[in-house]
Formats: sequence, structure tokens, C-alpha cells
Amino acid sequence: MNEIITVVTSSKFITSILLTLKITLVSTLLSYIIGIPLGVCLYGTSEGSIFPNKYINTVVGFIVNIIRSIPFVILLIMTQPVAKLLVGSKIGDNAFIFHLVIAAAPFVARMIESSFREVDPGVIEAAQSMGSNNFQIITKVILPEAKPSLIIGGAIAVTTILGYTPMASYISGGGLGEYAVNYGLYRSQETKMYIASLLLIIIVQILQESLNFLAKFCDKRIRNK
Repeated sequence: MNEIITVVTSSKFITSILLTLKITLVSTLLSYIIGIPLGVCLYGTSEGSIFPNKYINTVVGFIVNIIRSIPFVILLIMTQPVAKLLVGSKIGDNAFIFHLVIAAAPFVARMIESSFREVDPGVIEAAQSMGSNNFQIITKVILPEAKPSLIIGGAIAVTTILGYTPMASYISGGGLGEYAVNYGLYRSQETKMYIASLLLIIIVQILQESLNFLAKFCDKRIRNK
């Protein structure tokens, strides 16, 4: 018990927790900044949608699918020269955030496209018949109607990104994953490894349940029952 208390109160462990949360939240935010326009593009340019364009849809869809199909460890290696160019380093926390964003943004784009497709076409047709332009349809009709699904997608995205954070140790990044690997596994200090791993699981559950609750709260179909 004393060993556990010593581990969880150590400055290194607390720093690892904060760094994990920083990497996860910053990566998720940047992934959505890139993923939302991509998702809107994929949905809007698809056949029968609000501004169909087969060529753009095919090109964007192909790029998104290619990046999504590359295993994260391989992507981590392939994008190091780009990370060096954009963030100034191939290794470290900022470089790892860059790699996470590259991997997660296409995933987010597909989830947003899927959420938009769940919106009742009749609602969109009604907005079009009242003279709404495409921007108004997306911002005032589709986004509000798809909000519960988008939040659930956000829960999946943030927990997936959090699940990738232990790989930060491959490029000298920090966080709970790096703590579990370097201080627990490599130094045969199993208590540190298990505590860090358990805390990662707890953080995942807290984020997942919190966002699922928010999605249910925002779902007017449930609230109106």
C-alpha cells in the first residue's frame, strides 16, 4: 500500500497524467478542426446530397481511406519528415500530437459523415424548400439534428486517441503510457506499470460515460419521451 501511495503522489506520475490529458485533448481538438470540414465535404459532395460533386468526393474519400488504412505505428514513421518540417522535431510530445492528428482526422471525418447521414432527409428538404442555402442547412439543420450522434462519435474519437498515447514512448514522448513502459516494464517495476495502466482505463471510462451522458441529454427524442 505504501508503494502505491508513493507512486501516485510522485511528481513524475502526476506530470505523466497531465501530459496524457494534454496530448489527448489537444490532439482531439485539432483532429476535429481538420475532420469537420473533411466530413462536411464527404457528406455534401456525395451523390444525392446538398452539393454533389463526384470528382471531389472521390479524391477526398480516397485520401481519407488511404490514411485510415495505414497502421498507426507505420504512420508514425512515415510522417516524421513532415513533423520535422511543421513542428521542428521528429520526436517529443509536439511531434506525437502531430502524428495523432494525422491519424485521427480522417477517422473523425468519416464519423462526421456517418452522423450527418443519420439526419432525416425530409428535414433537409424542408429547409431547402424554405430557401435555405447550403451553409444554413449545415449549420442550422444538420449539425443540430446530428448533435447526439456527433457527441457519441466524439467519445469514440477521444478514447481511441487516448488508446494511442502509450506509443509516445516510441518517439521520446511522455505520458502515462511512456511511464508504464519505461518505468514499469523496462525497469521491472510492475506496480508502476499496473497503476499507470489502470489509470488509463479509468480515464477512458470517465470520458466515455461523460460524453455518452451528454449525448443522451442532447437527444430530443429521449427528452421528449
